[in-house]
Amino acid sequence: MPEHWSVRSISRAMLPLLLVLSLVELGSGLVLGSFEEELLRRPSLLVLVPVTIGTAGNLGSILAARLSTAVHLGTVSFSPEDDTLVGNALATAGLAVSVFPVVGLGAWALTELTVGATLAPAQVVLVAAFSGAVLAVLAIAVTLVTTYAAYRLGLDPDDVVIPVVTNTCDVLGVLVLFAAVILLL
Repeated sequence: MPEHWSVRSISRAMLPLLLVLSLVELGSGLVLGSFEEELLRRPSLLVLVPVTIGTAGNLGSILAARLSTAVHLGTVSFSPEDDTLVGNALATAGLAVSVFPVVGLGAWALTELTVGATLAPAQVVLVAAFSGAVLAVLAIAVTLVTTYAAYRLGLDPDDVVIPVVTNTCDVLGVLVLFAAVILLL
């Protein structure tokens, strides 16, 4: 950490960030509320919302933790040719592509068992897989940019990156899921 950063100055730097992230979360809730009628009409989508948001945030958090460790160890250079950077990003994308279809199938099955699904399983899996692929790309981009910014500003990525990534993925998760519903259903 640079010598000019004290605990007090870091706290002052984090306060505006946390305020912005809180407002972003509020916006996510407003978007979610605007789709309430659609979600109630298609309960499989309602089940997908928290799982999609959580999974996207988890993927970003995993990548953030791995990159933060690499920053602390000095094994990442933030170059497009950096094996650590590229390997972790590809692993995150691969995990998303394999997990989100299972999430979609699970959401459909849970809905079918409880209230009766109004969508076909293939439709729910398609929405989940498409959303997951897009969210993986976005989560990777947000994580890389935030980790690099924290590194350049001399901030501890452990303190900055995960809150930014999870909050951003919450908002992006809602937006991408509803965009997928509009495009695919």
